[in-house]
Amino acid sequence: MAYQLYRNTTLGNSLQESLDELIQRSSLRGCVTFTFSQSQQITPQLALQVLLQFDKAINSALAQRVRNRVNFRGSLNTYRFCDNVWTFVLNDVEFREVTELIKVDKVKIVACDGKNTGSNTTE
Repeated sequence: MAYQLYRNTTLGNSLQESLDELIQRSSLRGCVTFTFSQSQQITPQLALQVLLQFDKAINSALAQRVRNRVNFRGSLNTYRFCDNVWTFVLNDVEFREVTELIKVDKVKIVACDGKNTGSNTTE
């Protein structure tokens, strides 16, 4: 099973909102005088399958396609290791890319072992 971290990104939130709207259309179908076509409605089970596929696809794409590197430096505020997931909160952080420097007051980093997600297996 792939990590679900990326569901809280802009793309993941948009997907969830769209799926929720399609589910709502499905549940409203019997209450409204006009009807929606079959292509405009889905079941909650199908929405869950779509989200699971999104999790696998985004984890795979980030592992295989992203090659950019960013260095960062900051003061460690807190850290935690639980269920094979590291969480770091840093203060006064500088992110450096080749041509750019970005400074932020506070950042939270969640890090998981991408090699043990099971995203390479078929179900």
